Amino acid sequence: MTAARILSELDSLGTEQNRKVYAKHGAPENCYGVSFANLEKLRKRIGKNHAVAQQLWFTGNFDACNLATMVAEPAAMTASDLNAWMRVNHNATCDLFARNVVAKSAFAIEMLEEWATSADEQVAAAAFATLSVVAMENRTLPDEYFAAWLDRIESSIHSAQNRVRHSMNNAVIAIGGRSAGLQKSALAAAGRIGKVEVDHGDTACKTPDAAAYIRKTAARAATKKKAAGR
Repeated sequence: MTAARILSELDSLGTEQNRKVYAKHGAPENCYGVSFANLEKLRKRIGKNHAVAQQLWFTGNFDACNLATMVAEPAAMTASDLNAWMRVNHNATCDLFARNVVAKSAFAIEMLEEWATSADEQVAAAAFATLSVVAMENRTLPDEYFAAWLDRIESSIHSAQNRVRHSMNNAVIAIGGRSAGLQKSALAAAGRIGKVEVDHGDTACKTPDAAAYIRKTAARAATKKKAAGR
């Protein structure tokens, strides 16, 4: 499938209701309003196609950008590519971009460390969204690496920008689920951090209580492990 054909199909799949909902979550005016169920169907049909992903992303269209993160080849991304994609990123595509592309690229650590110090709210938020995925999926890094991030988050989360606070809070949760040692450290950090205030605008989104979420995840994992051992 060509990018032009995909855009035409996205246009036909969009709805006014979805456009209204996505706008509340930070989507730009350039948005067809395609459901994620339909994006998933397109992803399966397209498969991995990095050239098409590049073309879709740089249209700046919300739905095309979301789909681009699903069909891109993270291994094909250079640091320059990731920075170029970051400049087109929308608030609403931040997590998908971080989770599907940045965190799975060879430059995940380089990008998150570089972007975490950015004064740009969107860039810094993408950094901590990337950290969350790296904490959950990268098993080559020592726990000490993530413990240092917990210290950094604890000292700066309440002074960080709105979306960055949300991404930092999610990173605390992700780090807490990495290992037993980090669970203890993350719970202690979450206790000292306390409630994290985030303005989600006119949406039903909420920023979870990190400590409660970590405990709930740990309990679920323990129950699953016990059931598997029967």
